[in-house]
Amino acid sequence: MTRGLNIKMMAAFAASVALFAAPIFGQQKQAPPAGGPPKPFTVPAHETYVLANGMKVTLVPYGNLPKVTLSLVVRTGNLNEPADMPGLADIAGTLMKEGTTTRSSKQIAEESARMGGAVSVTVSVDETDVDTDVLSEFGPRAAVLLADVAQHPLFPESELPRLKNDALRQLSISKSVPQSMALERFRKILYGDHPYGTVFSTPESINKTTVGDIKKYYDGNFGAARAHFYVAGRFDAAEMKKAISASFNGWAKGAAPAINRPKVRPQRVLDVTDRPGAAQSTLLVGLPVPDPTSPDAIPLAVTNALLGGSFGSRITSNIREQKGYTYSPRSEVSRRYHDAYWAESADVTTQYTGPSLKEIFGEIDRLAKEQPSDAELKGIQSYMSGLFVIQNSSRSALIGQLRYADFQGLGEDYLKTYVQKVNAVTPADVQKQTAEYIKPDQMTIVVIGDKAKISDQLSPFAAGARP
Repeated sequence: MTRGLNIKMMAAFAASVALFAAPIFGQQKQAPPAGGPPKPFTVPAHETYVLANGMKVTLVPYGNLPKVTLSLVVRTGNLNEPADMPGLADIAGTLMKEGTTTRSSKQIAEESARMGGAVSVTVSVDETDVDTDVLSEFGPRAAVLLADVAQHPLFPESELPRLKNDALRQLSISKSVPQSMALERFRKILYGDHPYGTVFSTPESINKTTVGDIKKYYDGNFGAARAHFYVAGRFDAAEMKKAISASFNGWAKGAAPAINRPKVRPQRVLDVTDRPGAAQSTLLVGLPVPDPTSPDAIPLAVTNALLGGSFGSRITSNIREQKGYTYSPRSEVSRRYHDAYWAESADVTTQYTGPSLKEIFGEIDRLAKEQPSDAELKGIQSYMSGLFVIQNSSRSALIGQLRYADFQGLGEDYLKTYVQKVNAVTPADVQKQTAEYIKPDQMTIVVIGDKAKISDQLSPFAAGARP
């Protein structure tokens, strides 16, 4: 009986499709209706204040789910490591989770689990985060827990050998990945001895790290003056403020954030690392560009999206869709504190290593000489506007945007006016940005591949040469 009913339903559906489809045959395909004007991003109402010890706090009531995200951001990371101990900040961050003076690692895990979350410690080049996401009713308790993890780490000696072995194993894996190898070479050429130029730790640094080194790093870099506590979601503001005050007011102020901006200049370098027998070449090409505080930062972001930073971009269309040289090319404007570079990356079939570079540079040259059409630019702007709003539709993402604006010193209006500024970019602006900042003859070119098969292909791209 069920089968018969399905047959009748399918027959009726087929008839209806035929009925509505019949008049369409022979007609020209119609373009979809134009989209509406991009909607501006509205920053949720929020409150920022400063504790007596200098720690900043931002509270953002947001959303309808009974969840709250708490994130303590401390201005310290790989930037602050001793020159001979790369990776020290990462080991310190990992060891922070292994217990406090009042809680064991098991107690931390169990307590956070009872609140519906877990505590994470993440180390980056400029910052260290201590985060959790819990049920709203436990928000104040979660603030107390994060405060304990951040202020009173035990750094147990017994856990260090295990964590060092994990770090050595992860280092070995990372350094065997061609994309990581390319990034390491690119950053070293661009930044030299500056901490931004060091991507990986070393076995020597990991092996010699002691709890004493970790405590010295922690004591010199963790404190209220470098900290900003973000809370986003559903929470009782009065109770949250009370918990934050009680658990953080006693934290020593500590040193102000260390400012160490690199001095970079574009360099035309061809750097090749041999991977005999490699079926693909990994390419990473790029150069320094204006940092996030520049008035050109947003127009440059639009230019990047059109050139190579979106799935419908020119470089992607060329070497992926048209030529089939690669599956996943991508360009980006990579940012750190008041620092940025533009880079295009791609894993290309070995025999198309040289042709891929030629096409990448060709697309850059074309955009530097000819303005994009209004329609092409409008499509990219709509994509960026919609993506920006979507990217701010979760608690953690919203915190991420607020902290980025705070970190770079961009001010309250940055998020409010971002969509407007994206859509104010003109075709002439895109051409100007490309011609002024994205110059192939000043780019560092890093290639990881089979030298025996690609050397001749790369000879036109040596310093001072252009195909």
